[in-house]
Amino acid sequence: MKKLSNKRLKQMVPLIFIFVMLCSILGLTGCSNSVNTPNTASNSNTYQQITAEEAANMMQSETDYIILDVRTAQEYESGHIPGAVNLPNETIISEAIQQLPDKEQLILVYCRSGNRSKQASKKLVDLGYTNIVEFGGINDWSGEVVT
Repeated sequence: MKKLSNKRLKQMVPLIFIFVMLCSILGLTGCSNSVNTPNTASNSNTYQQITAEEAANMMQSETDYIILDVRTAQEYESGHIPGAVNLPNETIISEAIQQLPDKEQLILVYCRSGNRSKQASKKLVDLGYTNIVEFGGINDWSGEVVT
């Protein structure tokens, strides 16, 4: 067996040190007792997006829900989905808790084209609502519209 020279040994020390550190780090991560479980708080910080057709099907199959029209009052009066409640996107933060007291109730959100309904859905989630479903705009709605 060949003996390593002092010079060669000194060159290998940094490599050995790096190797030992990497092994230690990998070994410690394997010893973790934590289990990767979903964080329900972060999972509830989102809303579901579906199509207008899927929303119509949901309205037929579900019984306890609110249809939320986030357009202006004038737009709402010009035609809305039957049973929809009007809460303009601009007033959601100040009026949601009054008009929508149950934060766990299914709320189906729409606007004209889908932009404001996405904004409103995000605001509702930020306010603590946990069952928000956004389905775009009335422009995509093929069901009944009332004035």
